[in-house]
Amino acid sequence: MVLADGWYLPAIAAYRFGMIADTGTASDDGVLVTWLVRVRGRVQGIGYRDACVHRARALGVTGWVRNRMDASVEVMLQGAPTQLAQMCAWLDEGMPAALVEGMEVIEVPAPFPRFDRFELLPTV
Repeated sequence: MVLADGWYLPAIAAYRFGMIADTGTASDDGVLVTWLVRVRGRVQGIGYRDACVHRARALGVTGWVRNRMDASVEVMLQGAPTQLAQMCAWLDEGMPAALVEGMEVIEVPAPFPRFDRFELLPTV
């Protein structure tokens, strides 16, 4: 199921419009969710993945990021919904050198694997 193409996912929209503060981390009462995000545009060859790793770790988000052969970047995010909303906002606008033309956010249904860190994976 595609949850967002742009900013229609409620948690992301709430963050973008200032209804959720950028606190760096969030608990959301222990809720753990996993989203698969595909970012399209000028997002390869500019340090986007390395910056993504840095931002995800700063937010306490786990998962991975990798380039795709179709010139997109794929990101698996796991954490509290508020953390993932903050990360998606960064994926869209947080890297000045990037030109994001679109994002797809897909919720990964439970049960899903638990990630213990955020890492950079090889291109697929």
